[in-house]
Amino acid sequence: MERTQKLRVLFITPEIYPACKTGGLGDVSAALPMALQHLQTDIKILLPGYPSVLQGVKYKKAVHEFNDLQHFPPATLLSGKLALSKTESLPVFVIDCPGLYVREGGPYLDAQGRDWPDNSLRFGLLSKIGAILSSDASPLKWRPDIAHCNDWQSGLTPAYLHFHPGQKAATVMTIHNLAFQGVFAPGTVIQLGLPPSSFNIEGVEYYGNVSFLKAGVYYAEHITTVSPNYVQEIQSETLGFGMQGLLTTRNDKLTGIVNGIDTDKWNPETDTYLAKNYSREKLSGKIVNKKALQQYMGLDIDDDIPLLGVISRLSYQKGTDLLIQIAPELVKLPAQLVILGSNHIELEQQLILLAKMYPHAIAVQTGFDEALSHLIEAGADCFLMPSRFEPCGLNQMYSQHYGTLPIVHATGGLLDTVVNYTPSSLTKGTASGFLFHPITVGSLLKAIQFAIDTYQNKKTWRKLQRNAMSKDFSWQASAIAYQEIYRSLIHST
Repeated sequence: MERTQKLRVLFITPEIYPACKTGGLGDVSAALPMALQHLQTDIKILLPGYPSVLQGVKYKKAVHEFNDLQHFPPATLLSGKLALSKTESLPVFVIDCPGLYVREGGPYLDAQGRDWPDNSLRFGLLSKIGAILSSDASPLKWRPDIAHCNDWQSGLTPAYLHFHPGQKAATVMTIHNLAFQGVFAPGTVIQLGLPPSSFNIEGVEYYGNVSFLKAGVYYAEHITTVSPNYVQEIQSETLGFGMQGLLTTRNDKLTGIVNGIDTDKWNPETDTYLAKNYSREKLSGKIVNKKALQQYMGLDIDDDIPLLGVISRLSYQKGTDLLIQIAPELVKLPAQLVILGSNHIELEQQLILLAKMYPHAIAVQTGFDEALSHLIEAGADCFLMPSRFEPCGLNQMYSQHYGTLPIVHATGGLLDTVVNYTPSSLTKGTASGFLFHPITVGSLLKAIQFAIDTYQNKKTWRKLQRNAMSKDFSWQASAIAYQEIYRSLIHST
């Protein structure tokens, strides 16, 4: 392929903002394709037809009926446009299969937080149609050079393509979080139309079951994950989650590329969700947002008390249990804590109880609230991310862009994107937050206390804020890195 020829990429994902988002993958699935489109990549997104997707995609038209797809129910492939802003949109394909995707609850879990029992079929269909559209079996004229798969939900696409005898796209498998592996019973192989021979350690078999993610890792031509440090971590027993051996054997095909952030959507100078816009040069507007956040969440309105923000999926991975343990100590420092999150009913209830115990210092809102998430990033003084592991993380980048200094565990992408404050790093102009290790209550409290002590020195704090706001977290560099991988795969075929 000539370097000037447009790359054609099918980006297969189970979620995309603003149509469907449960976490960072939704943001990435919008921002990375848009950045690639800006680099003249001919990219199209393939999505399941959840109600929110069908509602959010405009100009829908049926382009093919999959009525005789063995092992799967009938489905209609729709094409359309998904608007990401008033001026930008992405071309999408949507799998319209009401029996699999139109139901109460979330994309992966029911209203009680349990996995949908037919998830193997739901995302097997996503993977299968992704493979068909990426091969000479496609009913469409448009055919990609690259099938870019994201997380376990599209992990069978490289397997289906491996066993396809005709022409096919090269495959890239991106691991956004290795902890989620799409593990199902052995019979899934036959149920989803994979050859029995694929149920093998050199294939989709994973400790006696089938893993969609392992299929992607084993069969894809190239594997990426979302930070260089996470590349090393997932090849270790601690964070390899049983796949460290396979990943180590494939490490010559494994690349870490830090995610970017959408700096148009997340921009304190233009953010319409804020009480007052501000910039690196004019930080006074940040105080207005702090007061607005305190007022909105029912906290004492106090300029001087440090306000700590959390926006998170509530889970053991994210260190929510540590936040619960330290909350009484935070109040004594003194400090205020604002938490926005969901995912785990028991953890939600414990946080709500803490908010009732300390109503003037701790505030909790459950669920997803885009407007509040922006106000927290702007109004908080520090952002807490005590994640036990974090493949990349986005909020620590949003926070730095908003002059909200992150306090993070030194792991994964957090270590790649936050520079710990020391006298030396402050002098160099690189310090942008506070790192701690190990992941213990004592270590976390020590880091928070150090940040609060630093907060009292307004000159140093302002320099740290401006350092953080000077960092470039845009998607362009990451998108260029993905393009280079795409081109290398095409040239090698």
